[in-house]
Amino acid sequence: MAKTLPELRTLIDAVDKELLTLLNRRAGLANEVGEVKRIDGSPVFRPEREAQVIGGLQQTNAGPLKNESVAFIWREVMSACRALEAPQRVAYLGPKGTFSEEAALRFFGSSITHLPCANFDEVFHAATAGSAEFGVIPVENSTEGVVTRSLDLLLHSPLHIVGEISLLVRHNLLRSTASLEGVEVVLAHPQALAQCQQWLSTHLPNAERRAVSSNAEGARLAAANPAWAAIASERAGAEFGLHTAALAIQDVAFNRTRFVVVCLPTTMPAPQATGKDCISLVVSVPNRPGAVHDMLVPLKQHGVSMTRFESRPARSGQWEYYFYIDLQGHPSQPQVAAALQDLQGLCAFYKVLGTYPLAD
Repeated sequence: MAKTLPELRTLIDAVDKELLTLLNRRAGLANEVGEVKRIDGSPVFRPEREAQVIGGLQQTNAGPLKNESVAFIWREVMSACRALEAPQRVAYLGPKGTFSEEAALRFFGSSITHLPCANFDEVFHAATAGSAEFGVIPVENSTEGVVTRSLDLLLHSPLHIVGEISLLVRHNLLRSTASLEGVEVVLAHPQALAQCQQWLSTHLPNAERRAVSSNAEGARLAAANPAWAAIASERAGAEFGLHTAALAIQDVAFNRTRFVVVCLPTTMPAPQATGKDCISLVVSVPNRPGAVHDMLVPLKQHGVSMTRFESRPARSGQWEYYFYIDLQGHPSQPQVAAALQDLQGLCAFYKVLGTYPLAD
């Protein structure tokens, strides 16, 4: 005989109480772990360990919860437990409501201390000076390519990359009313304006396109002027009380942005190998024929796969370039270590930007 709604609710209430008891038991164990870490001097946050925990749970998950939901739930559980040891201070491009904030929450969970910054330089400064333990910055978009300022900052910063997150980015047109009529100015970060240029040309050809420091800043400004609209996330719309005049206006449906998490090596050393890892490098080679080809030979010889290769001017006035490279693997693997050693011997400049688990 099927259970009635009141009976089902009673059973759910009982399960919820059991879950709360178990979660508090887990939190108590996390506190004990924190005491051991304090004695050992170990970092509170270990992304590779959390990735292993979530991956193990997903492998044993028999449903009906989807694996994506399992990952989201346990990331929040671990975030709450981690905050009992020490809440992480995380800097990102602000104000509240940016995709950078969403990336930070996806990576660390909700139990963090927020430090929204006006620009990428401030994010790096906060994580370097110690006002934040971690910074979250965008480095690459599937439509518009690399975020050049982020690459330039990584080149000269003492921070290293310890994690990454990839977000499906949906841009929405937000304003004080739910209509497209009367829009005189569209505000957004330059990358967002570029990612929506075809839609804007079709639907708002006469509106001025005005670049601002972030999409959320555009939403904040649009909230004060009924003739202005912003390109931003639904989170930003909720934050500033705006209506959605048009949903998902990005020109490419599956538009993704890749973010990286950075910190000082003294805050957290490079994560240990997980079996799904990435090494990010920046190198330069002598300006001679065949130098770039020779640089890639050690990777082929040792069977190491390259997943990204970008060039940036060295600004020396000599037509020299820095090359940003992502490799699959971890330096603890013998073939990877051998390839890195041979590669370094060929380079005029060589810097490991970080070793970290790949995003799911």
